[in-house]
Amino acid sequence: MNNAVSIERYIVLFIPWLLSFLLRDYAVVSYLTAWLGSFFIFYITLTGRVKALPEDRSVAEQLLRPIFLVQLIFAGYMCCTSIFYFFNILGYVNFHQPDDFFVPNDEQLKLTAQCQRYYCLGHASFVYGILVFMRYPVERKYEYDKFELSRLILRIAIITFALSYLLAFYNGLSQFSHQLNVLSFISGTLALAFAITERRMWSVIGCGLLYGFNLYHALLSGFKEPIILSILVLGIFLYPDYRRTITFIFVPLLLLLFTLLPTYNRIFREQAWAGNRSAGEATSLALRAALNGDKVNNGNWDFLAFRLSEIDMFTKYVKSTPRNVNFYGTQLIRQSLTAVIPRAVWPSKPVTESQVMQRVYKAGVVVSGSKVSAKPAFIVDAYLSYGATGIFIYLFIYGAVCQLIAIRAEMLFGGYLLGTALIYTGLFQVFWRGQNFEFLMNAVCWSYVSMYIIFWTLRITKILQPR
Repeated sequence: MNNAVSIERYIVLFIPWLLSFLLRDYAVVSYLTAWLGSFFIFYITLTGRVKALPEDRSVAEQLLRPIFLVQLIFAGYMCCTSIFYFFNILGYVNFHQPDDFFVPNDEQLKLTAQCQRYYCLGHASFVYGILVFMRYPVERKYEYDKFELSRLILRIAIITFALSYLLAFYNGLSQFSHQLNVLSFISGTLALAFAITERRMWSVIGCGLLYGFNLYHALLSGFKEPIILSILVLGIFLYPDYRRTITFIFVPLLLLLFTLLPTYNRIFREQAWAGNRSAGEATSLALRAALNGDKVNNGNWDFLAFRLSEIDMFTKYVKSTPRNVNFYGTQLIRQSLTAVIPRAVWPSKPVTESQVMQRVYKAGVVVSGSKVSAKPAFIVDAYLSYGATGIFIYLFIYGAVCQLIAIRAEMLFGGYLLGTALIYTGLFQVFWRGQNFEFLMNAVCWSYVSMYIIFWTLRITKILQPR
């Protein structure tokens, strides 16, 4: 694969942002230009028009690499979900036109367009970072017995599940417990996909039970993401061998989940979190409500307009900074570095949650003392640091780190299946939805440590051998 790309090709990524900026005096047109610009970026990057896609595997067999899944989830969530909020600003509810007397809030419309321009700039910078360091094929330093791969992945799923359960009892190691729990889910899902493609009935049953257990716990979590990701990841693992089945079953299933889950989550939280129902009872009530269409229309529109996207909060940060609150400069990076230090080493370390919420209160996003957690997304922290310049710099770094870690994982673990599909996807899901600086840096740092612990464990046990 030829990795050399002229700078002119990378400049094309920023054309949608530049056009939307030139049209900034026309808020609706500027917003739509920036919003559609992200789809343009998806098109030119996923078709290899800016830089050729890796040729060591077919597209269907490398969907978990950063240019594909990470970009689609991270940038798709960040840039494309705001359209419902935009329609809501224009007076639409459930896509019904507003009456003739409705007048949009002009200031909020301009802020929304401005934030969408920032999203478009962030998307271009993020992909720029990925493409600059996307160099395949990776020179693998270690290899494993490919005939034992499916059994190895199943053993990893069982061992990491047991370890995550044991580590959950130690507060200081709870972060490793969460990492291993996610890795167990990914390895269990990959083991199920192998069992299905290899037509091993008993393995299908065993892996299916483990997968069902993880899916059940996702339902009890009260969050949408684990449920959707459990279906999405299985579909991606099976897609290379069952393309037509996945297209006709999993795609409609994911769309159905997006339709039903807002109602399910709302009822579950009302009953289990705010009420006195057990998790099992709350699940039954929430499922019945979602399947019966209980208040689906209103509940879903509120979800689509205000909770699916974070642009409403972003407009509040942009409105207050730098008008009322100065840019933070390097302060957020310095706080992120201290967040990485374990509390066992620094008992008096500032509480990270409190540090993050201070800038939320200063921006007036929520009232101090409120029980609502409204921590800023990564792109918001980038803006709060240096404005548009911060978005360009930090989103480029974000994409570069995503890609460099993926390459390192493939180099250490003998290629795509163990390196990217298992280790990178299992330990670095934090990249899928960018968190604030402090939580992201802490998660990435310790996930990187976990990756090397697993690597050396496989080396000592001679599962990984030098090439």
